[in-house]
Amino acid sequence: MANNKLSAQEEICISLPPKVNSPGLGEYLSYPKDLLDFSMPRILLQFILIFSITHSSHYVLKRFGFPLFISQIIAGLVIHHSLHQDMRLESEESVQVLGTIGTIGYAFFLFQMGVKIDPSMVKRAGMKAFCIACLSLIMPLLCGLAAIKTLIVNRHDQITSFFTVALTCAVTSFPVINWLLSEMGILNSELGRLGQSAAIISDLSGMVLVNGSILVRAVVDFSWEQSLTYMAAIVAFLVIVVFVLRPAMSWVVRNTPEGRAVNDIYVYAVICAFLLSVSLARWFHQFVLLGPYILGLAVPVGPPLGSVLADKFDCMVSGVLLPLFVATCAMRTNLFSISNAKELFMQNAMVIIVSFVAKFGASLVPLLYSKMPKKDACALALIMCSKGIVEMASFCFLSDNRLISQDMLSLIAITVIFMATIVPILVKWLYDPSRKYAGYEKRNIMHRQPKSELQILACIHVPNNVSSVINLLEASCPTGESPIGVNVLHLIRLSGQAAPVFISHERRKNGICNYSYSENVILSFTKFEANNWGAISVNAFTAISPPSLMHEDICTLALDKLASLIILPFHCRWYIDGSIESEDHSIRTLNCMVLERAPCSVGILIDRGNKRHHISTVVSSGALYNVAVIFLGGNDDREALTYAKRMAQDTRIKLSVIRLISPSDEGCTDWVKMLDSEVLMDVKYNAFIKYTEQSVKDGPETALVVRSMVHEFDLFIVGRRYNEESPQTSGLKEWCEYPELGIIGDLFASSDLDASCSVVVVQQQQTSS
Repeated sequence: MANNKLSAQEEICISLPPKVNSPGLGEYLSYPKDLLDFSMPRILLQFILIFSITHSSHYVLKRFGFPLFISQIIAGLVIHHSLHQDMRLESEESVQVLGTIGTIGYAFFLFQMGVKIDPSMVKRAGMKAFCIACLSLIMPLLCGLAAIKTLIVNRHDQITSFFTVALTCAVTSFPVINWLLSEMGILNSELGRLGQSAAIISDLSGMVLVNGSILVRAVVDFSWEQSLTYMAAIVAFLVIVVFVLRPAMSWVVRNTPEGRAVNDIYVYAVICAFLLSVSLARWFHQFVLLGPYILGLAVPVGPPLGSVLADKFDCMVSGVLLPLFVATCAMRTNLFSISNAKELFMQNAMVIIVSFVAKFGASLVPLLYSKMPKKDACALALIMCSKGIVEMASFCFLSDNRLISQDMLSLIAITVIFMATIVPILVKWLYDPSRKYAGYEKRNIMHRQPKSELQILACIHVPNNVSSVINLLEASCPTGESPIGVNVLHLIRLSGQAAPVFISHERRKNGICNYSYSENVILSFTKFEANNWGAISVNAFTAISPPSLMHEDICTLALDKLASLIILPFHCRWYIDGSIESEDHSIRTLNCMVLERAPCSVGILIDRGNKRHHISTVVSSGALYNVAVIFLGGNDDREALTYAKRMAQDTRIKLSVIRLISPSDEGCTDWVKMLDSEVLMDVKYNAFIKYTEQSVKDGPETALVVRSMVHEFDLFIVGRRYNEESPQTSGLKEWCEYPELGIIGDLFASSDLDASCSVVVVQQQQTSS
């Protein structure tokens, strides 16, 4: 009988009543092993361990370029593989509780990302972004499917899993790309903007493919009725979001006074809609990302509603809930289970490798074809291949629904960890963040399309800048056939501890509200727009930030508005008699930083303080407005001359071009001289432009020529010609007081020059090479 004893196994499904709160410290001291039987102490201890491991590992790894996402993965892996066996810290119940909390955070994260996305990016995306998005989606998917057909012969039961892997490798997730670019500090660069435009197109296209594949699977596994019900639910949700919720939120934005916060009741209503979208997605067997992401896309971008929703939960989501979610995703993986399925692992690895190589190549080809610098092109192609939290979350949800195996989940976890680690390191090696505003397109006056709108960004520091900037704009010959789009940026120094503020006044068309930092500036330019209706369009902005960060606002806005010219006021101000009134060295530093980083051409405006030389004053007296270009040659001088030739189209303006030539340059036929001759060709034979050549031997003789003509003209336009040596300026560099103006520009800003004219020093866009 003893040998026939049966061994019984007991499995506890759930303990009733559930143990939530521990009895207290006294009970714990008596029975210390029972502490982790209670869910609340166990979750709190998991919280502490996850955040401790995350931040301690990130403190070390960030020095090597590893993103925070990797540290969060490490925290989950450490808890899963090291601690749970001894401390009973990781039970299935605790992981489910943590996963539920983290999933809420992940849904909030996707909702926030949708709120931050401007859907008009798709409309504004150029052909380059469309080509990158389409090729980087189609080519890796086709290559991945070809690899599946070639390698996977006897595993027809795994076709769905393999297809899912190939589709995931092909799609570029916008939240992942945005998070990567933001963490690397190149979100506002042209590289970052191009990557975001391509990513959002790829992401939306991938969403269509994913839902299409789910619909096909529903038809195969279930019935046409269920499939149509599923499709109808998605269409109904989209209709409600686009035609009900979006107009309602737009109404809230229109009826919120500028500078004031949105009424809390509207914020709570949007949050309720977000929670409902999560529930709807679960009811219709969709991933949790579908509803919140689409609802976030429907929220009007920017203040007052979008910024409140994006910022209200940012600390809680990115600081608490999202790290928990990433850690729990890592806790669900078992990296050691791969050894049990080596053949399957190798087949999936080949599909992944083929897909990523095809994606990198498909992203690289259009970039190189558009003549983007090779290093920048490789960096962007790598960014398009990046994987992160979205892919990790998607496969965890697939694993929960038993659509993929644990081995597949572990393989994808390794892939995501590898790509999330290697991509930022390689991108930092290939791409210099100090050039994040460098342009790949020619955005200057010289290469602008004829008769197209000239976009100008005009910066204002003090009220005195307004009249001088308006004078320059009025002299720029705005017409209905060739209008000027003026983006006015009022720069205000941040004081106290308040956070930097960027205000767009574009939304208000019915006047200026009482709460406006830039009321007088906006009113002046609004009047200027009204006086030139149809020829001038004005958009006003206010940036309140530290002087050390103002260049970020200027360059970002210039990049966003596709400006061809940035107008910067000079840091010195003069009295009417020509003596210097004041100098602001922070403005001088700002001008230098913009000159180094600007994505377009830059003009530094020197106003010597005499309004008698403004075009309206001169013309009202019956005289012509005299503009002069001092031309030595080079990119900057050609840009200055092109700007002046636009001005000469105004019948009120008389343009004179003075070319300073050196006897030693006679007979020289290099490429620069040929370009100079080409841009001067139509000037020489234009009866309305006075062209003269004057021979000078050296810099001192050039200085005498400049001094002799300062009283003959109202406005001078010269090129900066920074660090360009020529016989005409030899001997003047050592005496240059303001290097940011160049040698010729510095002569006009000299304190001992008796002049009352205005001067524009032009630097042509510095393109990447």
